[in-house]
Amino acid sequence: MGKKSRNRNRAAQDPPREEGAVGPRQPCPCGSGRRYKNCHGSAAGAPPVYAARPFEGLVSEADVVALREFVPAATAPLALRDSERQVMLCSLLPGAAPALVRESGAIWLGLQVQHAYGDPSRDLAAVLTRALDAEPGEVVGLPADPGGGHRLQDLVADEPLEVSVHPGFDYWVSDVEDEDGALASALASANEAAAPTERVEGVEAAYWTSMGGHEYLRWVIAQDEDQVLDALARLHAAGEDSLVDGDRLIGMFRAHGLVVPVWDLPLGTGAAALAGPAAELREKLDRSVTEGVALTPQERSARAGLTSRQLTIR
Repeated sequence: MGKKSRNRNRAAQDPPREEGAVGPRQPCPCGSGRRYKNCHGSAAGAPPVYAARPFEGLVSEADVVALREFVPAATAPLALRDSERQVMLCSLLPGAAPALVRESGAIWLGLQVQHAYGDPSRDLAAVLTRALDAEPGEVVGLPADPGGGHRLQDLVADEPLEVSVHPGFDYWVSDVEDEDGALASALASANEAAAPTERVEGVEAAYWTSMGGHEYLRWVIAQDEDQVLDALARLHAAGEDSLVDGDRLIGMFRAHGLVVPVWDLPLGTGAAALAGPAAELREKLDRSVTEGVALTPQERSARAGLTSRQLTIR
């Protein structure tokens, strides 16, 4: 069927609407990224609550986003406001479990999970609250939308995370005896699938990785999305967005309301070589963000090029 025929059929199927009304195939005004007919315009009504920037307000918002979306194996102690209970924030737990209560009573809280109820921060708080009441050895899940309630920001202390990136998932069994070697065997396949990843020192939420014969830097920037895009466009247009010789800013992700620029790096770069250049680029970005001046035509073109290579993670 030709394009014109398809458009005529769609027009015949779509009922007329009042001027200014949202069309069924237009983006939903709520900002979810879904079409209106699949979101607030669906027969089932509004979907679960959607938070465009769920971790805003956390001191380490950018690192939480990084651990949730692309760092395979990492942990960070999480201090609670009203409890001395030991909590470990983990990028991934066995079976993508939301939480595990260890025999010691410590709670391991997973970021990379299978459920999605619209607000990851509220979901994490619901899982953490359940884990606080669970018995040692229990796996804590979230089988249904938790509805209203606390968000993670309400429960944790206002302290930066101390992130430890691991070469694999051996931390899963760091406090468990493996007398017959069965656990080590099970971990081998998981470790093989984990792309080598290291945190770049001196800047927040910048992570080097090696995959598919390439090296990359993925850097979560916890500032207003439009301001960051403008700043990157200014630097890109001026040729000042490079970290090391031979690298290339190839695009970016959008994850939980934050921009994540991605650089393709020359083979052999490694994470250590990026620390100084990343700190310098961070200073340039900060200065550019505070400029607040309109973009030039060249900079607008650079911004359009960057956004055309942008992938949204939800």
